[in-house]
Amino acid sequence: MMLPKAFVIHAKVLANGRITIPKAVRDVLGVSSGGQVTFIVDENAVRIVNSAVYSTQTLQRERKLRNEGFD
Repeated sequence: MMLPKAFVIHAKVLANGRITIPKAVRDVLGVSSGGQVTFIVDENAVRIVNSAVYSTQTLQRERKLRNEGFD
């Protein structure tokens, strides 16, 4: 199934604070059972990203910033 570039999906928060990440969202994030996600909170908005991808991108940005003055 081909998903649109942007879509809205709702999920219910259970009594213990758990939610099920819908399959379409897991597919977009590239996470499966046992995978991890990171919640990025910015004022009243929250982004959910694949933790491994986020960590790699953050490390690459930090390395680039450190190396900018050494060209």
